[in-house]
Amino acid sequence: MNAIADELNKTINGSNPHIYEMLSDMGKALFFPKGILSQSAEAKVKADKINATIGIAKEGNSVLSLSSISRYINEIEPDEYLPYAPSFGIPALREKWKTNLYTKNPSLGSQAVSLPVVTSGITHGVSVLSDMWVNSGDVIVLPDMMWGNYNMTFCVRNNAKIVHYKAYDDQLTKFNIDSFEAVIRQQAKENDKIITILNFPHNPSGYTLSKSEAQRVAQILIDVAQKGTNVVAACDDAYFGLFFDEETSKESLFAKLAGKEKRLLAIKLDGATKEDYVWGFRIGFVTYAIAGKNIDSVLEALEKKTAGCIRGNISNCSHLGQTILLKSMCDDKYDALKQEKFNLLKKRALKMKHVLKDPKYAGYFDVYPFNSGYFMCIRLKDINAEQLRLHLLDNYGVGLISIGEKNIRVAFSCLEEKDVKTLFDIILSGINDLRKG
Repeated sequence: MNAIADELNKTINGSNPHIYEMLSDMGKALFFPKGILSQSAEAKVKADKINATIGIAKEGNSVLSLSSISRYINEIEPDEYLPYAPSFGIPALREKWKTNLYTKNPSLGSQAVSLPVVTSGITHGVSVLSDMWVNSGDVIVLPDMMWGNYNMTFCVRNNAKIVHYKAYDDQLTKFNIDSFEAVIRQQAKENDKIITILNFPHNPSGYTLSKSEAQRVAQILIDVAQKGTNVVAACDDAYFGLFFDEETSKESLFAKLAGKEKRLLAIKLDGATKEDYVWGFRIGFVTYAIAGKNIDSVLEALEKKTAGCIRGNISNCSHLGQTILLKSMCDDKYDALKQEKFNLLKKRALKMKHVLKDPKYAGYFDVYPFNSGYFMCIRLKDINAEQLRLHLLDNYGVGLISIGEKNIRVAFSCLEEKDVKTLFDIILSGINDLRKG
């Protein structure tokens, strides 16, 4: 094993051996190399005469650039976005995101968390999570309704085993915590380590736990860890902040899990992609929280392993995206602008709830609980979802997503208020067409 990786492992194991046990084989082997990057960093500080270490082209004191590119970016100098970004991410952006984590999750209090490491969106963050913490055959507990890309990342790429719990009760009135608890406790009996992804607001159903539900979910995981099972709890907070109901928990489950038990690793996966409406920027973050002694040194070691994972995969994330995002977050109007977009999405969600109260829909489909995020789902009574999707697309010019045999996902994030009733009336027409055969 590389000497740097070995040193990082000793730091982690010396503080909390359970965290070290949770690392995958790849996670144990990962490190951030010194090599060219560290030599360039040293030269940047000390080489005041000639610096011939940097693998970019320069002209005088500035980066060499094409005017056919730079003319489209008027208020940022090329030196702020054309050079490589650090594999860890731009330091000022990492600090800003961390500060905002405490603002958005006040119950974190003074709990120490790592400095977020920048990823290329949450999808990349999930991939980094998988590389660092998932071995072949490891169990990952997920709801039966889940984002399909989890299967690609965890199972196809890392050969994990997904075990499902039932996301909702049969009547679709509430999140099925009893099923979640039963599966978690059963897998904890059968395995030394379990991994669960806590995705709220949930994709595809658009549901976020209530405050009491969130407390119970957190307590289940803490209790399982206290009874001797290593637990990796990753909070996929892709749609964080888009909470539309009063009773909805407004904080990440990360805040309820961080630092609560030595056998519990809490990981927060964030994306400016959804939170700041910059999908194509591909900017996300990975943040860790643990319990133990010498926490700061362990968190730093995990940051270095994470940056090493990124360095060995995509090298670094978009410098331009990070730069623009940081400037946006420092803008005096940032909070007001985000509130404006939040209000728009909330109005769409509430309009959908109002329309779906009409009893005429009851004989055609059931509505999954939704209170947040971008999406909502319906469960068809007697029509195949894919068949309906194609029928609506071919005959009505309406595009929806089918999930399994019975579920249809509607993205109200891109649906104008005026089109909500029209959409569901078209769905009714499509179902009637298919019922007539």
